[in-house]
Amino acid sequence: MVAELEFEKPLVELRRKIQELKEFMKTADVDLSAEIEKLEARLAKLENEIYANLTPWDRVQIARHPQRPTTLDYIERLFTNFLECHGDRCFGDDEAIVGGIAKYDGLPVTVIGHQRGKDTKENLRRNFGMPHPEGYRKALRLMKQAEKFSRPIICFIDTKGAYPGKAAEERGQSEAIARNLFEMAGLTVPVVCIVIGEGGSGGALALGVGNHIHMLENSTYSVISPEGAAAILWKDASLAQRAAETMKITAHDLKALGVIDEIIPEVKGGAHRNADEQAKEIDRVLRRSLKQLLALDGEELVRQRYEKFKQMGQVSFLPETIRAR
Repeated sequence: MVAELEFEKPLVELRRKIQELKEFMKTADVDLSAEIEKLEARLAKLENEIYANLTPWDRVQIARHPQRPTTLDYIERLFTNFLECHGDRCFGDDEAIVGGIAKYDGLPVTVIGHQRGKDTKENLRRNFGMPHPEGYRKALRLMKQAEKFSRPIICFIDTKGAYPGKAAEERGQSEAIARNLFEMAGLTVPVVCIVIGEGGSGGALALGVGNHIHMLENSTYSVISPEGAAAILWKDASLAQRAAETMKITAHDLKALGVIDEIIPEVKGGAHRNADEQAKEIDRVLRRSLKQLLALDGEELVRQRYEKFKQMGQVSFLPETIRAR
């Protein structure tokens, strides 16, 4: 059973009524087919209206859905012969990041991604998808291995952010993230990044320096969570919805700003409604990306990546008279 979100409550009520009428027809000698058809038509119209007019906060809720497909869900559906690798060769293994070697349509690739849980037990095991520095060092180890053997790298981004705890900071969280940014910028193999859920802060960006960056339609990608932004801007985390409206964190906003390359459509209601169909949508975009990038040599890949990030954002220079003051 799929958990419903706040903005989906009108749909839940209609579905409940339709189900009640169907159950009643099974036990009573009454034909309610016409009434059921009317309610189903009303439901379809309401679904179209709601899902076609999602607010940024609605999309945040979908991105955080507990049943939203994770990195391992997509690895299972998109790749074959996946061999997971563990450990950073410095401290230990971080299960908030998974990675390894696989085949994509017969092509050897390296796959890396954030991994959260779908229940309390798994979330505790995966630290709610918030990596420690050893997770980022594991990811970098796999990236450098991929470069050595000329394998394309595919990164799935899905984290609220890097773990901010004392132990993580003591083991070099900031340095680990910065090192990934530096090293990923110079990789001589294709790097394709796909935001599949939440893409939060440097914890997301540490897997996000790619030649192509794609986002699922209802994912988010931001420097901070809406709650964190609200706490900083207005000293009130409960204003997260207001923050989400102004932060430009949705796929459509980021496509317009040139931060991402392509929006991957989601099945109606969100990826959690049908992971198999969602994987097919990702497959179409990923196949096209790799075809384009595999035609470039190492120097061209580094140059393309550099130009891509160089063009993000705008710089406004103050008039000379103001700068002189």
